[in-house]
Amino acid sequence: MNSLTEPKIALADLRTDSDRLWDSLMEMAKLGATAKGGVNRQALTDLERQGRDLFIQWCRAEGCTIRIDTIGNIFARREGSDPNAKTVMAGSHLDSQPTGGKYDGCFGVLSGLEVIRTLNQHNITTQSPIEVVAWTNEEGCRFPPCMMGSGVFSGELEFDAMMARTDADGVTVSDALDAIHYRGSDSVSPDEIKAYFEPHIEQGPILEDTDTTIGVVIGGLGQKWFDLTLTGLEAHAGPTPMNLRRDAMMGAAEVTQALNRIAFDHQPHGRGTVGCMTLHPGSRNVIPGQVKMTLDMRHWEPEALESMGQAVTAAVEEICQRHGLEYQLELTANFAPEYFNKACVDAVRQGAEKLQLSHMDIISGAGHDAMFVGRVAPAAMIFIPCKDGISHNEIESATPEHIHAGCNVLLHAMLDAAGAGADLTE
Repeated sequence: MNSLTEPKIALADLRTDSDRLWDSLMEMAKLGATAKGGVNRQALTDLERQGRDLFIQWCRAEGCTIRIDTIGNIFARREGSDPNAKTVMAGSHLDSQPTGGKYDGCFGVLSGLEVIRTLNQHNITTQSPIEVVAWTNEEGCRFPPCMMGSGVFSGELEFDAMMARTDADGVTVSDALDAIHYRGSDSVSPDEIKAYFEPHIEQGPILEDTDTTIGVVIGGLGQKWFDLTLTGLEAHAGPTPMNLRRDAMMGAAEVTQALNRIAFDHQPHGRGTVGCMTLHPGSRNVIPGQVKMTLDMRHWEPEALESMGQAVTAAVEEICQRHGLEYQLELTANFAPEYFNKACVDAVRQGAEKLQLSHMDIISGAGHDAMFVGRVAPAAMIFIPCKDGISHNEIESATPEHIHAGCNVLLHAMLDAAGAGADLTE
């Protein structure tokens, strides 16, 4: 633990160290750094192992106890004064997209570490333990699905099935964990958690557009994902009249339009996206005989999300009948909307008010580990702006001022939940 302490300070005046947090983010960003200023530190690669090692090194320097569970989640614990108290936890993830940014995930993990560093610096004892977690494979780009570590931790994803998942080269999660020596054996239960907070860049444009510093995240959109295969008949593009075609691409185009129309019909929270599409045979003068595509639907209200799913299913059937196509529609993800714990949300809001930071309630459109954790323990999130709302991109950017503001809100939300006393340092 850091032996250097600061003069006595009032709890309300306590702040984290902006330069220290920023320096840690930039140091972590060197691991997997890309030419365009981003990071490629995909889950369970050697580069991500280096990130894990560095995080643990920093945590141990602050006197933390380290636990690693069977899916590789890392828990760094600073003890509290009450050995029977539940832990107040913060965290996110260290893995990135192939063309990811410096802040997605890392901001949450390293903000939690900065809270611990600040408490040590000022010799503050909390009643509850303070714990920082780095969840395994949040991004899901190498090993689908996303939010794997928190999903296993919460019981939403089955451990054996996740360990058997493979990447594009056939490497399993189990083998990858062994290769980087992060298959742990520690038992960590959701029952240990009193409150979980996850700071994150917004990954959207709302905070920047409204010139708001803190997003008080009240929950996240529910999601339905489908894989759709449309099968028609390959034929020559010249001799085949339009009215005699079984064009799978025409069906795919109309399904895309239908999905967008359905999302617009369910505003303000409806979302509809076709993110992937592949054609067969992929020749310029052959009518496509098959299209494989993904459908992504999201909404804040369970009934509306269900209605969107039913509407898309009906649209696919009608379009295929009209174009003489066969189809296979497979539901690949079905996550209910997440409504975060009121006390945790209030702690975030009160932290922003205490620090006199502009703030607004916001709903997350993206999936986050907090959404799985929130199903088994009290949880909330803290958003800060990112430039132009861009994330999952090497040009992802956040300002030091917003980084510091979000970390300070985390500090005061955690202190509120952990029961820090009014008397701080000697």
